[in-house]
Amino acid sequence: MKAIYFAAGAVLLSVIACSVPSTAADQLVLSDIEWKATPATGKGKPHLRVSRKRSNSDVSIDGSRRELAGTEAVLRGATGPVSFTIVHASGTLACNGSLKGAYDGAGSCRFTADPEFERALASRGLAPEDRDDLLAMLLVDATIELADGLTAEGVKPKDDDDLIAAAALKVTPAYVRDLKSEALILTDVDDAIACKALDVDGAYVRGLAAAGYRKLSADDVVGMKAMGVSPEYAQAINRARGSGQ
Repeated sequence: MKAIYFAAGAVLLSVIACSVPSTAADQLVLSDIEWKATPATGKGKPHLRVSRKRSNSDVSIDGSRRELAGTEAVLRGATGPVSFTIVHASGTLACNGSLKGAYDGAGSCRFTADPEFERALASRGLAPEDRDDLLAMLLVDATIELADGLTAEGVKPKDDDDLIAAAALKVTPAYVRDLKSEALILTDVDDAIACKALDVDGAYVRGLAAAGYRKLSADDVVGMKAMGVSPEYAQAINRARGSGQ
């Protein structure tokens, strides 16, 4: 199942949350971080790529995250030297560099982890393996509120990788509530992530329920979606089976 959502998730958001083991894993500050801003192409939005060692994440600059408002203002500004700071519950990313034009530039950053956030994760069984994961949480907006909300909906993240994946694909408590149906048994965050990666939504699941399907596993629902089985098609198959009896 994880192979499904990571493959699809790569299309939605280029997040490689796995980290190279660090010899400075007990230090609050991470360096050797690079950033690169790229202008919009076609119907896309400008984006910011943040890289460290072999890990990278692309963040869309589309106005959807309040903590990126200052960064967006800087990156769309005049050419020349620039600096910007992203403050998140997981820590602070401070960056310097230069712009050649609007959303066209590069530079370097330092990330300072927040120990309180790390302790809050640990108290929920979500302690990161190293602080590169905390940087990933900043970039995908993984929060304690998200972890607690998913837990309240019965799909508790098992580790910090689950929380990062859920945040990257925008698997929210509201999304999980919308998925729940007599057609779908949903008790695992991996299953919710897989559903989101394949664009399964509540309307699709409710359509399967209306077609007569009950208590399907997430594997069943994701498989049907991947093969292009629509609720209308499922209803037609059931009607054909009934008329043939």
